[in-house]
Amino acid sequence: MLRAIISDIHSNVEALDAVLADIEKRKVERIVCLGDVIGYGPQPRDTLKRVKQWEVTLLGNHEEACMYHPEDFNERARIALEWTREQLNLKSAPPEENYELWALIGAMPTSHQIENALLVHGSPRDPVREYMLPRDAQDLPKMREVFERMKSDFCFVGHSHVPGVYHEQPAFLTPSRFPDGYRRTQGKALVNVGSVGQPRDGDPRASYATFDGETVWFHRVEYDLKLTQKKIVDTGVLPRFLAARLQEGR
Repeated sequence: MLRAIISDIHSNVEALDAVLADIEKRKVERIVCLGDVIGYGPQPRDTLKRVKQWEVTLLGNHEEACMYHPEDFNERARIALEWTREQLNLKSAPPEENYELWALIGAMPTSHQIENALLVHGSPRDPVREYMLPRDAQDLPKMREVFERMKSDFCFVGHSHVPGVYHEQPAFLTPSRFPDGYRRTQGKALVNVGSVGQPRDGDPRASYATFDGETVWFHRVEYDLKLTQKKIVDTGVLPRFLAARLQEGR
């Protein structure tokens, strides 16, 4: 079965719709999302409404923070979080629609298993909050424990917005190493699929992956980021930095 694995949409409808259009061109049977549907971006309601169409959407740290209290959020992220809460509680929207959006968030699991892969937002050690960053490949104790927590050959994560493959050896390999797809040969592999709505690897294009149980393909998709930037600025509340960073992919 071919699945599309997406993550970190961050209320960016333009990026999400471009990715969904790209997914339609491939023989994808199901879509799974690794969390952070909301946060940072200008259209949290519209992105959440699409969740119902997917196999599963996991709880990200932004969904968790929206329901409870943010942990380790910087000032910009906190401002975006409070604005997002307001948008999900709009008095101008039907109360039942607001309830449904919050119910979608409340029903999000922290992990999901598909065939030979574990799906989490952060890491096998902390499914919601722990980052997996390229430099972690040199942190041998951390990598050893992360891979020990994996009971499957693959683990898919998001959260850091930096796509690539972590090997058990250890090593971090960028998607450019796998133009024809990544196929595991030995040991376990932890795969970061990158971010749909806010890439941070220097490439502003939306990032996602497809997976057939054996091979991972990384994809990049252009979208109308200037429109997203304008929508962020037009809120009058979201920090302009959140618009500017989209251009740089940082």
